[in-house]
Parts: sequence; C-alpha cells; structure tokens
Amino acid sequence: MIVTNIISAIGNNSSIYPLLVRDCCIEAPSKILIARKENLKESKEIANDATREKIIDEYATSGIWLGGIPMVEYFSDKFISKKGYNPIVNLNLFKAEKNKEAYQGIEYNINKFKNIQAKDVQDAVQDSIKVKNNKGSFEKLLTKKFCAATIIPTIIMGFVLPKLNFALTKKIREKKVPQKAESKKEISFTGSFTSQIANLRTVDKMAISDGGLTVGRVTTSRNKDEAWANAFRMIGSMILNFVTPIYIAKGLDKLANKLFNINVNLDPKILADNEFINTIKNSKVELPKSNTEKDLIDFIDNKPQALFSRFAQKTGKVSYLKSGYRDPRKFVDIKDLGKFRNEFENFIAKAKQSKNIENFARKAKFVKSANILANVGISSFLLAGVLPAATYKFIKLTTGSYSDPGLVQNKK
Repeated sequence: MIVTNIISAIGNNSSIYPLLVRDCCIEAPSKILIARKENLKESKEIANDATREKIIDEYATSGIWLGGIPMVEYFSDKFISKKGYNPIVNLNLFKAEKNKEAYQGIEYNINKFKNIQAKDVQDAVQDSIKVKNNKGSFEKLLTKKFCAATIIPTIIMGFVLPKLNFALTKKIREKKVPQKAESKKEISFTGSFTSQIANLRTVDKMAISDGGLTVGRVTTSRNKDEAWANAFRMIGSMILNFVTPIYIAKGLDKLANKLFNINVNLDPKILADNEFINTIKNSKVELPKSNTEKDLIDFIDNKPQALFSRFAQKTGKVSYLKSGYRDPRKFVDIKDLGKFRNEFENFIAKAKQSKNIENFARKAKFVKSANILANVGISSFLLAGVLPAATYKFIKLTTGSYSDPGLVQNKK
C-alpha cells in the first residue's frame, strides 16, 4: 500500500510531488552532466565554471522553488490567524453566493450549519461569519499572502541567486562584479481577482513563480546570447513541467483504456482499496443521483460515510471536519466532483462487465501505476535529456560555440 500511495502522489499533477521527483532526482543531475559535457568541447576551465554554476543554480533554485512557496504560505497563514481570521475560508463561497440557485455559499453555508452543535462545526461557522463581516480586510490579507508566496521566491531565484552565482564565478576568476540594486514595485489586487489568486494551488503558484524566474534569468543574463539561451531553456522548462505531463497522462490513460479494455481513470489508491472492490461485487456502491449541484451537495452532506464521499475527501475534492460534517469554510468544485462521480460510475460499470471484478481492479491498478511511472519517465527524459541538448544546439546555432554564453566571448 505504501508503494501505491507513493505512485498515487507522483501521479497527481496538481501537487508538487511529480515536480520534486523530476526536478531534484532526474532533471538537475542530468542538466549538470550535459552542461559539463557540452562545455568540455570548448575548454576544461569553462566546463568547471559551467558545472559549478549549474550545480548551484539547479539545487538552490529547486530548494527555493519547491520549499519557498509552502514555507512562505505557512508563515503567512500564521500571520493571518493572529489577525483573527482562519485562512482556509474559501473566497469562492462569496462568488457562489451570487447564484440564487446555488447550494453552497458563504451565507448559505452559515445558515445551513449554524444549528449543528458539534464544536468544530461551530468553530467553522464562526470563522465564516468573521470573514463574511470583514471581507475586505480578509481579501487584503490573502492578497499579501499570494504576493509574498510568489514574489519573494521569484526575486531570490530570478534576481538574487544569478547575481550571486555570477559574482562567485568572477571572484574565482579574480574579477570584480558591479552590483545593481533591483527596484521594487508594490502590487495591489482587489475584488474577484483576489478570490482567484487566493485559491490557487501551490503548483499554480509555482508556475507563476517560474514565469517570474524566467523574467529574472533573462534580465540578469550577462549578455544578449545568454539571455536568449535562458529564455529558450526556461520557457521550454515551464511547458514541460506544467503542461506536457497533463496531456501525457490523459493520452496514456486513453490509450490504456482502449488497448486493454479497462478503466484507469481512478486513483491507484482507490483501485487498491479492498472495501471498494467488495462494495462493487456486492452491488452496494452508492452514488449521487446526478451531477447537478443539488444532488452532489445533498449526497456528500447526508452520506459522509459513503464510499464515494470518503474517496472524494481522500482525493481532496471534499473536506470533512472531525465530527463528520462537511467543512462549511471550504468550496466544493461541482464540476470536478461531477467528473469524479462519472469516473466512479464508469469504472463500476466496466468492472461489472468483466468476469472477475478483483482481477479487473488489479489489472487497472497495475496499468494506472505503469502509466504514472511512464509519465514521470517521459517527462523527465524531455526535461533532463531533450531540453538541455536542444538548448546547447540552440546556443551553438546562435553563437557558434557550445560553451555557456555567459562564460565566454561568443564566436560569431
């Protein structure tokens, strides 16, 4: 089960785990080796400088990129809590409130849960009331949290780290480096935009910081050729990190479903669950009647112990309090939950058509796990092998040399 949980984690493209595996374990070492190999074509001295710069750049950036945003968010949440607010209250509830036919919303949830006497429910209701009555102040705090979580790591990765790295190289070469102070500009967001940015996932904020990192690396480049090389490398990295894996996963799952006549759309943790399999065998799986907001909300509220509701919680689609009631502070993505219901329903139908439900589920889990590992492998190969090689081909094409442009005077 531990292996299944690990595979499930690295297969979740909404989390940082696939990035952690690709970036630190595969991509960084490969980029370092390729940088050294390509620069050795010019000289050993340049190769040594390139290797040192790449080691510092890759691992320092990875540490800040993967750990910086969660760490800043952690301290930001502490600060927000000291101000008397609970940072988990979701601002999308205000947006949902505008829909008169909605079955969730800040006021709607307060009224629905306020008479439940469980302490954690009452605490959640009070948190919601506090935010409802002080929406403007809460939005400002969340805006500051977003800015801190994205801007601070971006400045360090994109502007500070490159300058320090370049300064070290020049110091080793016994040359001085002029330092320029970066100008700071305050950013302010209000209204519905705050609702959008406040509820971005960590991986979304990492993508934003990666965009800022690209700008930083290009603007701090030591010459024009290095700027072009950095732009090529960073844009390619963003696409291969945040876009390509999603489509690879969809393609592999679609291909597997067609080739093996199975359904691999569910998480491996669900496919490995014995209770899930037995419930299908006994035809006791309960699902919402439809994908309408009313049916979905009614089901997860009235049947929190149903298998569907429990797996919805495990996969982060629904949040329940310890007392068993749904957390009124959290927003439920109806579209995502409806899609999850469809996947549940489709798998059950497909499993029942098979002669052996256990074998069907076991096969689906194996293929799904293989797809996840294949996705990591393909993505890592593109990031760690193809992109660095293509970058040096680009450098050779634009400068006439395989050396990193910032380390030499380029040959035309």
